[in-house]
Amino acid sequence: MTVIPYKDKQGSKKEQVATMFDNISENYDFLNHFLSAGIDIIWRKKAIKLLKQDQPKLILDIATGTGDFAIEALSLNPDKIIGIDISEGMLAVGRKKMIKKNIKNIEMVSGDSEGLQFEDNKFDAVIVAFGVRNFEHLEKGLEDMFRVLKPGGKAVILEFSKPSKFPMKQLYNFYFKYILPVIGKIISKDNSAYTYLPESVQQFPDGSSFINILNKTGFKQTQCKALTFGISSIYTGVKQ
Repeated sequence: MTVIPYKDKQGSKKEQVATMFDNISENYDFLNHFLSAGIDIIWRKKAIKLLKQDQPKLILDIATGTGDFAIEALSLNPDKIIGIDISEGMLAVGRKKMIKKNIKNIEMVSGDSEGLQFEDNKFDAVIVAFGVRNFEHLEKGLEDMFRVLKPGGKAVILEFSKPSKFPMKQLYNFYFKYILPVIGKIISKDNSAYTYLPESVQQFPDGSSFINILNKTGFKQTQCKALTFGISSIYTGVKQ
């Protein structure tokens, strides 16, 4: 069963996800940091560090949102980062952020993760933070990610996962089910966005299941690194 944000409305998952992020774009950064107590910032730093030895010069940030992961990737000293997203609302907030921070080498463009508008073997690295969970067709998106990577290029994917050990599993489930949707609804004014989040995490094939999908779509040297008691995970894979 496909989890969608708005069960009472028509439209594909992709269309609904774009609408949802448009709706919450103005409050997205605040909610991200507030609801995770700032841990999401640490997670992004750890994910980007896995590319340090690769020194990628051209990076694609898929589902870039407002550009936080792309900004973190500037620590790698790349020549250019292209961030794509299907939500114009999120991109608009991101572009304002780049102007405010005087960042010149991050380009924010509208794009579909399952139909990337780039030629084969273009990027040294592809990064995604909390985005693959929202793909309508997961394997299709990963295959396209693989296609645009150069041979030897690396994909780094940061995504929520499900803790399996007591008591974190119980605490996590309680927070995700009862606390997060209420706070998200009050601040974002979107009744569905932060109900969709825990539902989409529950459905996502995390851990070894996701590694199997990465392997199936062509990636080699795949690894999964669990963070903060398994609340999120970093996945890496190389195109050989």
